[in-house]
Amino acid sequence: MTLARLRDRLRMLWRETRSSLLIVATLALAGGAIGASIAWRGAVDVNTTIAALRGGRDAQVDVNSRPELVLAQIADLARRSEIDRARVLMELLDRRGRSEIRARGHYLLANALLRQAFEHIERSELEAAGPFVNLAKREYRGALQLLPEFWDAKYNIDVAARLVRDFPEFERNNGDELGAEPKKLWTDIPGKPKGLP
Repeated sequence: MTLARLRDRLRMLWRETRSSLLIVATLALAGGAIGASIAWRGAVDVNTTIAALRGGRDAQVDVNSRPELVLAQIADLARRSEIDRARVLMELLDRRGRSEIRARGHYLLANALLRQAFEHIERSELEAAGPFVNLAKREYRGALQLLPEFWDAKYNIDVAARLVRDFPEFERNNGDELGAEPKKLWTDIPGKPKGLP
């Protein structure tokens, strides 16, 4: 077969299939546009619900909700100190969310627990504050396991560790629920660290 015959054959094939290819391409583009509009509408709905939660209005989050929406609900519940409801949603988020979102959820829950501990400390209820401090430390550790560079969680776990150092009865009476011993950091020791400068 010569080159000219091959060109003629390809032109003939193009004329025969051109309309079919255009129809398929049009249908593919239409399907993509419909899919994109559905995804856009879902994002708009999630953003509207998140804005409602931030505005103080309650919204329902179920098992099929997007992880971003579950995180927003956890933030709202943590802000209102509804720790038990936030913990249930955190379990849901731990099963489905990305590590960044899960770390943020643990962080928000830990902050709510630490706020509860501070409220008890301000009322001189040290025995009641201890479990909240230890639970907050555990949640901060969970956030740091998922996202080791999470600086806010590092700072806040240091605050919780200093509370334990300042009120040793927290550790003695309630214990730390994690079995591993945390490293002794020189920043946790009052005064100067021992060793060479």
